[in-house]
Amino acid sequence: MQYEGVLTKMQTELGDPIQYYLVFEDSFLNVNQLLNKNIEINFSGYQCLNCGKKKKIYRQGFCYDCFYSSASVGDWIMKPELSTAHLGIQDRDLAYEEKVQLQPHIVYLALSSEVKVGVTRKTQVPTRWIDQGAIQAISIVEVPNRYLAGVTEVALKNHYADKTNWRKMLTNSIEHIDLLEERLKLEKILPAEVQEYFFLNKNDLYEMHYPVIEYPTKVKSLSLEKTPTFEGKLTGIKGQYLMFEDGTVFNIRSSEGYVVKISV
Repeated sequence: MQYEGVLTKMQTELGDPIQYYLVFEDSFLNVNQLLNKNIEINFSGYQCLNCGKKKKIYRQGFCYDCFYSSASVGDWIMKPELSTAHLGIQDRDLAYEEKVQLQPHIVYLALSSEVKVGVTRKTQVPTRWIDQGAIQAISIVEVPNRYLAGVTEVALKNHYADKTNWRKMLTNSIEHIDLLEERLKLEKILPAEVQEYFFLNKNDLYEMHYPVIEYPTKVKSLSLEKTPTFEGKLTGIKGQYLMFEDGTVFNIRSSEGYVVKISV
């Protein structure tokens, strides 16, 4: 069977294990069904997720021009503390920024390699945690806008990592820590303006189980630009990565906007 189209991040469904789907324009594929099977990936070009033109992808599935003009990839995405919609101040498109920034956001602790702190819109729970390969996650505060989430994250970055070590995540080399206990330590270090939103005693620990037959001991990353045709046996799916028997891992998220043909 063959599936062809533009890569976008895998859609996920919380289950035991998590279900993964690759969605193309006129078809979709439940990736879990490919476990233990040989698949071939062929890379044939680019298509910007924003303008739809066949231009080389620069970052996050966008061509260079769209990356520096689209409201959906402003600096406040990666640095929520730069959000200004709550002040009525525009970055690139105030209507878009109000829609995204002025909604409930969660600041959380997640266990993907070591404990990390992060921010997500409430509507993205638990998708955000699945996308980063967390095995557990817990909310710290739920705040009414992205800016407050950002200043909370900045305060907690002094105590926790804010990025996942993808190699540790994919080899399952995870430091096991009690996140409920960890959250109890945070009350005194949260910024004053978010103290009222603190989830002190809420038991909302999420656990994620991934469809992995075998974890690799070492990983090597597949770049379709360097290796436009790859074939291997799929042994696991975690975060937004496909994991193969030979230790090759393929990050779907960082290959958004790539046009591929997948043969099973």
